[in-house]
Amino acid sequence: MLKIALPKGRIAKETLDIFESIFNQKFNFEDRKLILRVDDFEFLLVRNQDVPTYVYNGAADLGVVGLDVLEEKQFDIMHLLDLGIGKCRICIGIPNDSTLNLNSPEITIATKLENIAKKYFASHAISAKIIKLNGSIELAPLIGLSDAIVDIVETGTTMKQNGLKVDREIMTSTAHLIANQNSFIQKRKEILNLSEKIKEKINK
Repeated sequence: MLKIALPKGRIAKETLDIFESIFNQKFNFEDRKLILRVDDFEFLLVRNQDVPTYVYNGAADLGVVGLDVLEEKQFDIMHLLDLGIGKCRICIGIPNDSTLNLNSPEITIATKLENIAKKYFASHAISAKIIKLNGSIELAPLIGLSDAIVDIVETGTTMKQNGLKVDREIMTSTAHLIANQNSFIQKRKEILNLSEKIKEKINK
């Protein structure tokens, strides 16, 4: 039996659409249940941020998760397939009436994407103090907690509504099919078979 971690949240519907099409049936997690069995597969409904943790630790053989989460978590996991769904950008945002001076001795960045931010500024030899926040990131530069933010941008509406603008893009992200290293060795045939079906479906 293959265990597959499916994400809640932003990319949930598009992910379910792919699997429902492959299995030719609706995936209904009834009564708030988090486990659904279909044929020889067991689907686990988990938070998007937790998908790599389930896969890395072997609680799930496969998972679907955004590249941004994979970059942030930095687990040793196999990337099997770019599903091309859930596209978003990771951007630096600043107040509309300001500019970001990357040559200053140190800039302060508020973000929930701590590792992505650290990696970006280090790769550009920019001294940055990273403040980890879990929500309401847009508030930080407006009240002087930070000079800028690093955050996920889909339409840009949230930034605009809070008086911020995109200064520059760090990376783009789409949902990826990932696999546990040991699972791929032990269940290679089943995993590759499912991966091929997914590839055919998204390339139609």
